[in-house]
Amino acid sequence: MTTATAAIPSGNTVYTPPVAKVMISMPDNLLDRLDAQARANRETRSGFLRRLAERELEIDEVRRRKEFEDLLGPPMNLGGDAAKLIREDRESH
Repeated sequence: MTTATAAIPSGNTVYTPPVAKVMISMPDNLLDRLDAQARANRETRSGFLRRLAERELEIDEVRRRKEFEDLLGPPMNLGGDAAKLIREDRESH
């Protein structure tokens, strides 16, 4: 294994790079609810929080994309394969 893909053990959890450990603050009652939901989902606390964060970020990206489309209209289909066109242009010189 290369260093970039080597697992990093920490207690009974194994991390594969790149993974950052973070410390956050939240009210005890919220943490209790979060842990209960993670257990109900058969997830770890970290896995549950990661899934929630990914979902929230995806929702935000979709919202921003919709705002752009509302302002500019839907993306235009210009057809063709951009990579192929660039390659053909480079080879023609």
